[in-house]
Parts: sequence; C-alpha cells; structure tokens
Amino acid sequence: MLLIRCPYCEEERPELEFRHAGEAHVARSSEISDISDEAFEQFFFIRSNPKGIVFERWRHLNGCARFFNAARDTVSDRFLTTYKAGEPKPDVAGLLK
Repeated sequence: MLLIRCPYCEEERPELEFRHAGEAHVARSSEISDISDEAFEQFFFIRSNPKGIVFERWRHLNGCARFFNAARDTVSDRFLTTYKAGEPKPDVAGLLK
C-alpha cells in the first residue's frame, strides 16, 4: 500500500485516507463569468498529463480534511514531497534518485 505524508498532520497514512484533487498551482480567474466558453473549458477540463514529475492537489479526507500539494513521479508513482497549500513549488531536483 502507498503511504502519503500529510504536511498538516505530519505523519504518513495509507493512500485510502486521501483523495486526488487535480493539478496544483492552477491560476483561477477572479471573474469566471467574464471568460469565454473556450477559456472556461480550458480551465475546468483540460489539464497537462506529463510523464514524470507532476504537482498535484490532494485532500486528507479521513484525517484533518485539509487540502495540500504534492510532487509525484507518474512513472514510479512515488511521492517526492508534500507541502502545505499556498506554499510555492519546491525544488524537487535534489529529491530524484
């Protein structure tokens, strides 16, 4: 079973306690009613899906229920690091092995 570290609870818990919440660091429009249909579609439905390192939002449902961000390698499905929502993207180059 995959263990995920919650940066708020400060402990590793089984993946079943967490839910994926999409791509992290997505800029949201402050005036959603003013954007075009194409921009609306792009924002809500179109996401990058690279092979390698991705930055994602997760939620610790069965713990503190808070959202946090994670850097994960999609090839190995390994979490490189987790960090609190609102914090900048960490430099993960030193975490790759």
